[in-house]
Amino acid sequence: MKKFLLVPVVLSMIVILFSACTTAPQVTRMDATTRVDLSGRWNDTDVRMVSNSLIEECLTSTSVARFVQEFMAMNNGRRPAALVGRFRNDSSEHIDTSIISRAMERAIVNSGKLDFVAGGDTREEIRNERHDQLLFASDETAASLANETGATLLLTGSVNSIVDRAGNRTVRSYFVTAELTNIETNRRLWMGENSEVRKEIVQPRRRL
Repeated sequence: MKKFLLVPVVLSMIVILFSACTTAPQVTRMDATTRVDLSGRWNDTDVRMVSNSLIEECLTSTSVARFVQEFMAMNNGRRPAALVGRFRNDSSEHIDTSIISRAMERAIVNSGKLDFVAGGDTREEIRNERHDQLLFASDETAASLANETGATLLLTGSVNSIVDRAGNRTVRSYFVTAELTNIETNRRLWMGENSEVRKEIVQPRRRL
């Protein structure tokens, strides 16, 4: 009888032991807009905040608003088209600046104040598709060549950072600059900078 009582106890102890030794990570779903800083480095929250701020500043600037108004008056109400170029990473850490470019593109499209044209890999993929259609699609459905909407404005920029350390404290300051340029005249219509992202990281002191 004692042997039968001992078996469940041993099995329970084995289950508890394996549960305590498991290496599976704990995963918690979070809201996409929740601000999370684990390492103190550049993250998705910073991208959203900086991109929306810079685009809003750009599109509400006097010089850009005047250019858009004059362009629409000369082109039967057609809005100027913008192209987002490369954002350089001049900081000391790895930052995927393509994410910044994508966020800028979304902000421009959602603003409704400028048209947006694709560039880079997307543009090349579309052009390849048009060439394929000329060979394989019917004349009625094939897209025409040399009928793209040319970009009027080019948005470029860069990301830089300053790291200040003292003891177990580190302060990271990020500076994101952006410039809007008239492609035809090479004239800068607007230049902006966002320096709102600043983080203090305090490491626990080591016990001797």
